[in-house]
Amino acid sequence: MTALVAACATSSGQAAPLIAGPAPVPAPETGPITYATSGHAGMDAWRAAFSEKALAAGHDRDVVKSVLSGISPLELWLGSAFQPAKTGIEDQAEFAKPIWDYLRVPMSNSRISTGASRLAENPALFDALEAAYNVDREAIVAIWGMETSFGAVKGNFDAPNVLANMAVEGRRKSLAERELLSIIKILEQGDADRDDLIAGWAGAMGHTQFMPSTFIAYAEDFDGDGKKDIWENEADALASTANYLANSGYTLNQPWGIEVLAPTGFDFSLADGNERRVETWSGAGLVPARGGAFNTGGANYAELWLPAGAEGPKYLLFNNFKAFKTYNNADSYAFAVGLSGDAMGGQTGPVASWPTHLTPLTVAEIKILQAELNARGFDAGVVDGIPGRRTKGALQAFQKSKGLVADGYPTKQALSAVMGSPVVGVASSTN
Repeated sequence: MTALVAACATSSGQAAPLIAGPAPVPAPETGPITYATSGHAGMDAWRAAFSEKALAAGHDRDVVKSVLSGISPLELWLGSAFQPAKTGIEDQAEFAKPIWDYLRVPMSNSRISTGASRLAENPALFDALEAAYNVDREAIVAIWGMETSFGAVKGNFDAPNVLANMAVEGRRKSLAERELLSIIKILEQGDADRDDLIAGWAGAMGHTQFMPSTFIAYAEDFDGDGKKDIWENEADALASTANYLANSGYTLNQPWGIEVLAPTGFDFSLADGNERRVETWSGAGLVPARGGAFNTGGANYAELWLPAGAEGPKYLLFNNFKAFKTYNNADSYAFAVGLSGDAMGGQTGPVASWPTHLTPLTVAEIKILQAELNARGFDAGVVDGIPGRRTKGALQAFQKSKGLVADGYPTKQALSAVMGSPVVGVASSTN
């Protein structure tokens, strides 16, 4: 070939044209990623350090840069009006409201009728979801309603920006950075595009509010289009939720809970968080509030729960209730999911009335109750304002010692009883 080219050049009297070789490949960028300033010195410093951490972990440089290039301080997290307490339990409806008030929205006529309509609109989809994941359709739709009102309120924040702000604010830095690494992985895997990553104020995304790490673990491409689109594709979003519940131990056609009636003189200290056989509860005199026999779908064990004390509705809770709590660990949230799902399926509850004459304690008052119980030798654990199992157990022990109904329900009446008793010693207030 070289000789032929040379001969042609000689015969024409002109120099042979040069044949261009392949363009040189630019050397890959190395060193720290450079960014335009965010306008916040602390954010810029955090971003530089986090970028190095992400690169050192082997993440794609271009993806890391695309995730972090547009971040900027949000008033919600870093503004002068930011109040850390407002992101604590005092501002969470699951802890700050009496349970009957908390249930007003999830059990409203609008929520229930919309959920029932969604179930009726696409029975084929819900048939397929139940077959694929062994999760009841009512549970899936109830969570959809709880999280975004069936997609109406998905949030309008950029997820990477929210998480970056959370990291810079500092109290949840480790969590925020783990979630940002999950976002980087989502983009690296091609499961979403950068512009898809719209979230609520705390970084949860899509129709059923998945955190990025939850997306990595459980998001599904149910329609097979190559994307796990939990933002705009209802089938993908609901399949992802079903997958999450299935992996949390949910069992199709088993109850999350059964409302029960208790006989006169029943020992309510048995509502202690421990599971017992359904036959044991039946033998103790508990019966279904709607009549008939216990229909548990094969579930053998349940715990007794008194969401508003001995005067309110009473429930046996089964394993599906625990599955709901993996989505949100508050008992009231899981209860709202179960009740609203039942109502969407045609069974509205509870049967018993709420004891609205009782006055549940505020978060601040629960802290007082915990401290007072500890001071009297009844171990309520950490003084944190959360009426968890340990606090309720301590209150039950106090009530039992005074011959009171030992239901562990933290009301102003219960607090008065505790404070009216003598201090017998100081117990540790740590777990």
